[in-house]
Amino acid sequence: MKNNKPVIAMLYDFDKTLCTKDMQEYTFIPNVQMTAKEFWGEVNRLSVKKKMDGVLTYLYIMLERARATHQSIRREEFVRLGEDLKFYRGVEEWFTRMNKIGEEAGVAIEHFILSSGLREIIEGASIFHHFKEVFACEFLYDENGVACWPKNVVNYTTKTQFLFRINKGILDISDDVGVNKYIPEDDRPVPFRNMIYIGDGMSDVPCMRLVKLYGGYSIAVYPSGKKEKVEELLLHERVDSIASADYREGKELDKTVTDVIRKMAMVQSLKDKTKHQLQAIKG
Repeated sequence: MKNNKPVIAMLYDFDKTLCTKDMQEYTFIPNVQMTAKEFWGEVNRLSVKKKMDGVLTYLYIMLERARATHQSIRREEFVRLGEDLKFYRGVEEWFTRMNKIGEEAGVAIEHFILSSGLREIIEGASIFHHFKEVFACEFLYDENGVACWPKNVVNYTTKTQFLFRINKGILDISDDVGVNKYIPEDDRPVPFRNMIYIGDGMSDVPCMRLVKLYGGYSIAVYPSGKKEKVEELLLHERVDSIASADYREGKELDKTVTDVIRKMAMVQSLKDKTKHQLQAIKG
C-alpha cells in the first residue's frame, strides 16, 4: 500500500558520523598490512603527486594494496568487512525510534546515506536495512566477480547531487534526464525544508550548507571531548546546530532531531491546509 504521508528525509554521512572512524580502518587496512596513518599518507601523497581526486586515489590504493598482499577484491569480501564496523552509542536503535517519532507526528521518515566511503562495506553493516538508499562509492566487477574499476565515485562536492535526487525522487543515479527535468516545488516528493542532514565535518559542508540554505536543518556531530572540531561550522553559520555523536534516547542529538521532526511536520501540515484551501477556491 502506497504511503501518502508527507516525507521527512534524514540524510547521513557515514564515516565518523555513524561509525567511529573511516570504515577502511577496522579491517581492510590491517589486512593489507598497513596502519591507518600509512594508508592515508600514501593516498595523500599520490593524490598530490598525480593531481588526482582524493576519493579516486583511495579506491585505487585499496585495489593496489589488496593485490600486493594477496587479499581478495571480490564484492562479497568487501561486503563482509561491514560486519566489523563499530558505531557510536545508540546508532543501532536510532532509526526505529526516529521512525516512531515521525509516525506520531503524522509524517514518514526515510533514511539515506551520502558517503565517500564504499557502498559494499556499508551493505555488510548491521544497520544497512534501515536505509531507503545508499549513495556511496562502489567498484565495478568483471565477469569473474573481481573489482576492476570505480563504478561510482562520491566526493565532497558531488554529494550535493543526491540532495536533488532525493528532493525529486530520482534515486536511480543512471537517470540524468529525470534529475535535471523541471518539477514544480510542490510536486517534489521531499521538499528541502523536510530534509535533516547529519555529518561530522568539513567534507560535509557543501551538503550541510545547501540543506540549511534551502530551509532544511543541518547538524554537525562530534566525538566526545572534540567539540572544537565543529564549533567553527556553527560560528560561520554553515550548520544549524552541533551535538555529540551520541544517538541514545534522551541525549542532545535525540532531543534536537525530535524537535526538528515535530516542527517540520507542523509546517508541512499548515502548508497542506493552505494548499487544500486554494484548491477549493479555484474549484
